[in-house]
Amino acid sequence: MASERSDTGMDTDTTDLALKVLVSGGFGVGKTTLVGAVSEIRPLRTEEPLTRAGQRVDNTGGADRKTTTAVAMDFGRITMRPGLSLYLFGTPGQDRFWFLWDELSRGALGAVVLADTRRLDACFPAVDYFEHRRIPFVVAVNCFAGARAHGAHDVSRALDLDRGTPVVLCDARDRDSAKEVLVRLVEYAGRVHTARMLDSVT
Repeated sequence: MASERSDTGMDTDTTDLALKVLVSGGFGVGKTTLVGAVSEIRPLRTEEPLTRAGQRVDNTGGADRKTTTAVAMDFGRITMRPGLSLYLFGTPGQDRFWFLWDELSRGALGAVVLADTRRLDACFPAVDYFEHRRIPFVVAVNCFAGARAHGAHDVSRALDLDRGTPVVLCDARDRDSAKEVLVRLVEYAGRVHTARMLDSVT
């Protein structure tokens, strides 16, 4: 909470709104990259080098060039407009770290599920997780160089998404592109939560 002085010289309280957003998806789809691209603070990263032991239990197919992996979470912050900030929590992509997801998802406004069309099945678990827990999410297709282009409608059908779930194309490395994904999520999650509140009182 911040305190500002009004024209009368009196202190008035103004409350900044901070919303929690998860950035999720499979191994190596660009979660750490997206958080780092938009964060206005130095992002917290828990990346460690990939080891041979880890490669025996983690599915690293399609991400052969990746040499590090997040072993807990990524964290960043972005101010969307005066008085509204998003706290970004990047979830680990490997199955063995899924015990962290329940803790990270508590109190979240919604989630971004990053997808790579070269291995779309890697984001199925995240989609199922958020659908099952009724957490609003958008699917952000990270357009990797050299990957075959697919339209949002085709990706939505391939993932069998619930009607109305947004699918957006993005470049996780580009701040403006990644920020647009977050704007779409905030707008969509706001509509979902408002509709649920109205349903609960009627």
